[in-house]
Order: sequence, then structure tokens, then C-alpha cells
Amino acid sequence: MTQSVLPAAIRGRVIGVSIAAALGGFLFGFDTAVINGAVDALAGAFDLGVALKGFAVSSALIGCAIGAWFAGPVANRLGRVPTMLIAAALFFISALGSGLAFGVVDLIVWRVIGGLGVGAASVIAPAYIAEVSPAHVRGRLGSLQQLAIVTGIFVALLSDAMLANVAGGAAEPLWGLEAWRWMFIAEAVPALIYGIASLRLPESPRYLVARGDIDKATQVLTTVTGAVDVEGKIKEITGTINTESRGSMRDLRGNRLGLKPVVWVGILLSVFQQFVGINVIFYYSTTLWRSVGFDESDALTITVITSVTNIVVTIVAIMLVDRVGRRLMLLVGSIGMAATLGLMAVAFSFGALNAAGDVVLPDPWATVALISANAFVVFFGATWGPLVWVLLGEMFPNSIRATALAVAAAAQWMANFFISTTFPAFAEIGLTFAYGFYAFFALLSFFFVFFKVPETKGRELETMTDDAVVERRRRVSRI
Repeated sequence: MTQSVLPAAIRGRVIGVSIAAALGGFLFGFDTAVINGAVDALAGAFDLGVALKGFAVSSALIGCAIGAWFAGPVANRLGRVPTMLIAAALFFISALGSGLAFGVVDLIVWRVIGGLGVGAASVIAPAYIAEVSPAHVRGRLGSLQQLAIVTGIFVALLSDAMLANVAGGAAEPLWGLEAWRWMFIAEAVPALIYGIASLRLPESPRYLVARGDIDKATQVLTTVTGAVDVEGKIKEITGTINTESRGSMRDLRGNRLGLKPVVWVGILLSVFQQFVGINVIFYYSTTLWRSVGFDESDALTITVITSVTNIVVTIVAIMLVDRVGRRLMLLVGSIGMAATLGLMAVAFSFGALNAAGDVVLPDPWATVALISANAFVVFFGATWGPLVWVLLGEMFPNSIRATALAVAAAAQWMANFFISTTFPAFAEIGLTFAYGFYAFFALLSFFFVFFKVPETKGRELETMTDDAVVERRRRVSRI
């Protein structure tokens, strides 16, 4: 049992630890968004066609899926903190390699290496934060992962815009290299900070108990989580550890198409989060706004404004998540995303091709598209962005958390890869088709949450058994 009000020292310590762990999310956001300002310039530098351009943008996501898949077993074997250090090293190597790439082939290789770090960070940060957080503030602390992600996106887009403006364009020379190369190299700085911060983090109490280091686990539970009944907490953790078989994928097997129902819920949450097309906004928005009449400088500025909006609404989500609950916020987000994406689809149906082959929107539809895109970011950033990570960090039983989260995160990255790779082809068919596709899945996500997703607000992680989650899901389905 945890205190309802934490002492100031404990509160400050758990927030600090959570922020340091969430720095992996900052790099996650930075690494996935930095391509935005560089994509047109590198496509010109390496003479890329539409298909190869799409693959160069989304190639990191292959590494993300692989990194996420293996992060759980690695974290169970080596610990949460060493896994963070590995991720930081991968980020650092990728930043330098991508910035100094000789051609598209080695650029893709370096991007995949960075993706391995992103995938690992996407699994380990929410799992770690959930394991060190008191139940009554776990939603807010878990949301720090998404706040870090959107802040990373903002800093990446801001640095892209600044470097492009200083050089006079992303393809122009700057300090001996093209500006787009510095966009990648800039990631080396936060990667180094993340590695240093990770060295100061305490290990997860759950991992320490699993290794038999009860003294250190007791210290972390006392000084970081503020647990009152430390002995009882250790017994609860030990009980769940004794039911697992060392974090094997075999633990996830069940009677629903080979997996436990709760694992499928996690996988589908991840897939829906990506199939609404959020990363199209952050990977391709500069290209998108240039296609509807904005020059490169204005398009980059609009993209930065969009990312600031994302940060603000994520802060709103952090303030609300432990008061309102996860399910209601997701349901509101689904309706809002479906409406705004639908408006974007309608707006682009009025587009026409100019002599250069670019889409041009007449007034007022260019304004409608711009407002709808930013409204979509508001609904996503306040709901599905942070809350999926919160749910993935807390909905799985202790006995399968790291492994199940790894599978769900891998599914998320594969879905992200599909959406990001197919957008250029979807855009060739028509932006109305592309945004109509995303709107359909936003609407479908409403029914999925209503019938299948359990509420986890305020529940202790040790009470998250498979039977409890399934039963709660059954009660929800009868509403």
C-alpha cells in the first residue's frame, strides 16, 4: 500500500527518476522527427524516387520494431538501467553515422541502428516508470514518456528549422557540410545526456527482487516509491515473479489466437495509435505544407508550431489522466481525431494540381486543412499519444510486463512502418484517400476502446493479474 500524499523529498525523487528515464522518450521523438526537415534535401542529394524516399524515411522503424521486440528479454536479463545505456549508445552512433552518410544505403543502415535504440527506449521507459511509481500518480508519471517524446519532436523540428534558415535551405552548405547532415548530428548531444542521466538511475525494484538483491530493492522502494509496507510490497513482487518463467515469449500464450487476451488488447492499442496517421504529420508535414502553397521556411515554422501545440496538450493530459481516467479520455480522443481527419480528407478533395505537379488548395480549404491538422494533433496529443504508453506500462500483469510490452511496442513500430512507408503512395492516389483511411481507423478505435479496453486508474501493479484484467474487460463490454 502506498501513501495517498507523498512526502516532498520522496515526491521530488520519484519525479526526478521518472524524468531521467523519460529522456529515452525525448530521443525517441527527436530521432523519429529529425527526418522531417531533411527528407527533401537528402532525397535530392541521393536522387531518390518516391518509393526509396519513403523507405529512407521509415527505415528507422525496422530497427524500432526489432529493438522493441528484444528490449523486454534484454531488460529482464541485464536490468532496466543497462538497457537504457545500450539505447543511448545506439542513438549516439546513429546520429554521427547518419550525418556523415556517403549514400542512401549507409544512411538507411545508420537510421536502422538508431531505430534499435528508439525501440528499446519505447519499451523500457514506460515499464521502468510504472515499476517505480506509486499507483495514485502513476498515470501522470507514465505520461512523462509522451511529454518527452513530443518535446523531442519539437526540439528536432526547431533545430531543423534553425539550421535550414541559417544555411538558407536544408540542402545548402553549413560549416563544411550540408545543413541536413547537421540535423542528424545534433542528436548526439541529447544521446550523451541520456547516457549520463541513466548512470544515476536506481534499478527497478522488481528487477532487484528477481535477482535476489532484497536490500537494494528495499532501499529503492523506501527512498523512491515511498512505499509504507515495504516488506509486504516485496512479498507481492516475489509472488508475481515466482509465477513467471524468466520473461519468455511462452508466457504470453493463451487461447485467443495463440495469445492471452490482455496481450491482444495491448497490441491493438499500439496499432490503432499508429493507424490514425499521427506520424504522417510529423514525418511529412514540411513536404505536405509546401505542397499546398507554403515555402520551405513557412512550412518548417508551421511544423514547429504544431509540435508546440502537441507539447501543451500533452501537459493537459498529464494533469487529467489520474483524475478522469484512461478510457474516457481515449474515447473522446477517438471521436475528435475521426472528425478532424475527416475534415482534412474533405479539404483535400478540392485540391488541384499546378504546373509543377503539386497539390494546390483554393481558399478556404487550405485554411481548413491547416486548422484540422492542428486540431487533430490536439486530440491525439491529449489522449491517444500519452495514454497508450500509460496503459502499456500498467495494464499487463507483473509476470509478463516487460515481455508483453515488448511485443506491443514491436507491433506499434511495425504499424508505424506501414503507415510511414505507404504515405507517399497514398498521396499519389490522393490525399483525400490517405486522410480518409486514417479517419476510418480513428472511428474504429472508439469502438475498440469502448468494448475491449479496461480502466487501470489507481490500481496497484501487483493486482494486475490476467484474470482480473479479463474480468474487468468483460464488465466494460457489458456497459
